[in-house]
Amino acid sequence: MIDNAPVGEAALAGPPLPPPSLRLGVDKAALAANWKALDRLSGSARAGAAVKADCYGLGAATCVPVLRDAGCETFFVAHWSEVPDVIAHVPGAQVAVLHGVSNQAECAYARAVGAVPVINSVEQAALWSTTGGGRCHLMLDTGINRLGIAPGEAGDTAIGGLAVDLLMSHLASADENTAMNRMQAELLGEAADAIPHQRLSLANSAGIALGNRFTLDVTRPGLALYGGVPREELADVIRPVVRVAAQVLQCRQLAPGDGVGYNSAFIANSHMRVGTVSMGYADGFLRGRGPGNALWHEARRLPILGKVSMDMVVVDLTTAPDLAAGDWLEVPWNIADAAQQNALSPYEMLTVLGARLRRI
Repeated sequence: MIDNAPVGEAALAGPPLPPPSLRLGVDKAALAANWKALDRLSGSARAGAAVKADCYGLGAATCVPVLRDAGCETFFVAHWSEVPDVIAHVPGAQVAVLHGVSNQAECAYARAVGAVPVINSVEQAALWSTTGGGRCHLMLDTGINRLGIAPGEAGDTAIGGLAVDLLMSHLASADENTAMNRMQAELLGEAADAIPHQRLSLANSAGIALGNRFTLDVTRPGLALYGGVPREELADVIRPVVRVAAQVLQCRQLAPGDGVGYNSAFIANSHMRVGTVSMGYADGFLRGRGPGNALWHEARRLPILGKVSMDMVVVDLTTAPDLAAGDWLEVPWNIADAAQQNALSPYEMLTVLGARLRRI
């Protein structure tokens, strides 16, 4: 049996925790600057902000106030469970829930807090209307084949009964120069002639760089807010946001033939000094990021040796013989730098941040 009862105050009482051996830094000035740049590049449109997945792993409590104060007025989440962390900082009417409503409980919750569902099907449209209706957004699927009504359903009576604010679609390949982008914009334009609405929205981060044909009334940047560069046109305006550091736990000397970590994936071929660092795949530094990568101390590169463990990595201290237990190392997390990713997408580099880092 799983006990889901809340933890009592007595259980939470105790001495303050000692300082952690991990640091997650969010450059708030860079986050605000990124939103302002994307809003400016949106032309006559207004930029919203995708803050789903706890602001891509960086924390709604940290990021939403920054985006709000920068001027953002529309915030997009995926799940209803994400709404409370956002409306703690902005009015519910500014929060859109991309997964829409699938039952009466979600409809009731939306009205109670003022959040706006993104209707994704004729069935969701009927449910929303029969439970009271009201302001909503509507997603049109124009080719990504995830969520949204089909273009042929634009004339359905259930759709016609909606009070649609944002009529939306989502670009499938905005990071590429492809005819599909134009086709999706045209399909959204055709649906706009058939569906009463207040505003149009199509462009994500990459879509903003495609120009005014795609920015329309409201843009929905996500990755670029947090430092990702999905198109090279954004490279000069998007600033890194994430900074991660980890502490050296222990230093040791290796002799020739000594193995490091699981399966002795690294074997020393000479005497060398190494450091064990408080960072592992449970913190989001996945095993795939180990081979060929390094941590840094100031300008000194410290190659990773062997496999990344759940809570630790081992680095070569040859270039930094002065380092000792307790010193801090930079963990590369510049998601615009593809060389750091080792087959991970920049989206994954953000959203896999472990709970230990996100609590700091």
